[in-house]
Parts: sequence; C-alpha cells; structure tokens
Amino acid sequence: MLKKINIAAPVDFSAGFVDFFKSIGMTGTGLVTKAIAAVIAVVAVRMLLTIPNDSKKALRNGAMAVGTLFVAVILAMYGSDLFSTVTNPTAVPKAN
Repeated sequence: MLKKINIAAPVDFSAGFVDFFKSIGMTGTGLVTKAIAAVIAVVAVRMLLTIPNDSKKALRNGAMAVGTLFVAVILAMYGSDLFSTVTNPTAVPKAN
C-alpha cells in the first residue's frame, strides 16, 4: 500500500496578501522594486529592438539600451536593500 507523503504543509492565508508575501519571502516594497525593474527592462529591450540604421545613432542608442538594462538588473538584485536604507531611517545607528 502506498504511503501518503506531504509535499507542502498547509499555510493559513487568512490575512490576505501579507501572508502570501511572507510565504514567498518578499515584502510589498520588494515587490514594487521588482515591478519597477521589470518595466525598466522592458523599456531597455524595446530600445534595443528599435535601433536605427545610422551607425552613430545605432551605437549611441545601443549603449544607452545596454546601460538601461544594466540599471534594471542591479535594481532587481539590490533594489530592496537600496530602498530599505531610504525608507527605514531607524536602521541607521545614531552617532554619539
């Protein structure tokens, strides 16, 4: 006879989105920074796809698109840490 295996423990999501964000390890601020990074990444990809035929303009626009994509990646990776230092002033130790 087969044994029943619990793949996932039951989780109470009665508090709504707060419980859901805690279960995935992300706060509302983290979700917003990921969304902003995703929008910036979509803009950067669109910039890469619409490069003009002129070589000077293509090089300039391509470099701007790659830079924008770099900013989006950095924001996605470290955005919650960057914004937490701005929005959480109590975490900064006070000078004596």
